[in-house]
Amino acid sequence: MMTQAFYTGISGLKTSSGGIDVVSDNLANISTVGFRAYNAEYSTLFEDSLASASNNLALNNSIGTGVQMQSASLSLAQGTLSLSDRSTDLAILGDGWFGIEQGGAPLYTRAGDFTFDANSDLVTTDGYYVLGTIGNNISEDNILTQTLSEVPLGGVNEQEKLRFPKTLTYPPEPTTQVKFLGNVGVGAEGSEVVTMGASVIDPQNNRNELRLEFTKSAVQTPPGTQWDVTATTKSLDGQIIYDTQTGTVAFDETGALVSSTLTTIDNNGTPVTIDLGTAYDGVVSIDIPVVPGSSVADGTIGGELEGYAINKNGEVIATFTNGRQSSVGRIAVYHFVNDQGLERITGTRFGVSSNSGEPIFFQDTNGQNIIGTEITNFRLEGSNVAMSAGLTELIILQRAYDANSKSITTADQMMQKALNMDA
Repeated sequence: MMTQAFYTGISGLKTSSGGIDVVSDNLANISTVGFRAYNAEYSTLFEDSLASASNNLALNNSIGTGVQMQSASLSLAQGTLSLSDRSTDLAILGDGWFGIEQGGAPLYTRAGDFTFDANSDLVTTDGYYVLGTIGNNISEDNILTQTLSEVPLGGVNEQEKLRFPKTLTYPPEPTTQVKFLGNVGVGAEGSEVVTMGASVIDPQNNRNELRLEFTKSAVQTPPGTQWDVTATTKSLDGQIIYDTQTGTVAFDETGALVSSTLTTIDNNGTPVTIDLGTAYDGVVSIDIPVVPGSSVADGTIGGELEGYAINKNGEVIATFTNGRQSSVGRIAVYHFVNDQGLERITGTRFGVSSNSGEPIFFQDTNGQNIIGTEITNFRLEGSNVAMSAGLTELIILQRAYDANSKSITTADQMMQKALNMDA
């Protein structure tokens, strides 16, 4: 059995050496974005049974034959987060993997150092495309067709590279309704003109003026008062008048609005509803000092793309020069039944294996696919290697290597002693 000590010691040397390789690789990647450490796991080799005259089954009648590295398991601990100055730098908080591809099977990574390239593709630093769901709210001529607060995540096998146009137009939304609020006072008949105005958007993306002029009617029918009103839509410079409408409004004895015959006016091709309110909610006629009125109008001036950004929900947000924003896509976050079964392709990228299972998406109570975790932008997840633990493990493995080498030299000395006895 003396020669067995040689092989047992050698197995210890090989295993300690392999463990040092694993820990060294972890420490070498301590600054690698998204790196996942491996933990070396060991197991004993088969044991040799010893012949014994004893029938006591409680006795352990075997000797171990060494050790082997059973596996190097993937560490799923959260890596440290570092600040970034780019909204396209993302970190996953908790379970999940980003999907990337470059003409082959998708790969999965925790490294979220993404950027938009010259073609406005969302890519990794070495050109792999980031996978996600496109919002389908951009026309072929690069016009935003719908403003979306979020893009629903599609199916696992429906994800595609996130490509967005370099130029994108937010189309004008013409004004269709304006509500006025203010006090016309109780001025003398025909002698005082009270004006109110509003900014209105036409289909050609022009900002025009809708102006109301109130004049107390010459003939009054008590109780209450009546006013003549003239509405005009015109360009801001006053050179073009698009439409003029007239009507009358009536107030009761308390100054509350009871009726108006002024309903709509044309704004360079779009009818605009004029809402003067009801009762005290809108335009009133009260004997207090007249102050400038106000208005609330719908419609949005068009704008051009300023740029893309990514928020903490994984939404790709387009921002326009008119201050408006819209989601145009969503980054996918994949999950696996057994994350430790993923096959490492490179230091930070992994592929599917039979042990990991196929990628899945989490779902909410309504059956809608969701990212199932939290994403933070302006952050990068670093390596999850703990330096202190790695250095400590190196010391232990070094001592184990020394000890196993000592068992070999001891067995060798004993063998030499036995040979000398025979001589």
